Amino acid sequence: MSVAATLTAQTVQLQQNQSQTTTPVNYDRVAIAISAALAIGIPAIASGLAISSVGSAAISALAEKPETFFRSFLIVALAEALAIYGLILGILLWLKL
Repeated sequence: MSVAATLTAQTVQLQQNQSQTTTPVNYDRVAIAISAALAIGIPAIASGLAISSVGSAAISALAEKPETFFRSFLIVALAEALAIYGLILGILLWLKL
């Protein structure tokens, strides 16, 4: 009878240990990975929209007045810098992982 009680106690203890040994999810790493993806994706989309509208206006202005090349180029470069800043921020977040 003591052998059966010992086996039962060991079985219950083994089941409790198995239920407690689940691997915990590190939510900080998941949040940083999602933040890095958003930090790259959102500025890239915004930069694409800005370049499409500003670029067509810059080309139109350049066709009418060739001396506006530098101003047009500067505005398009500033719109593209938005995506580069997002990429840098995403890389810095990814290095935190």
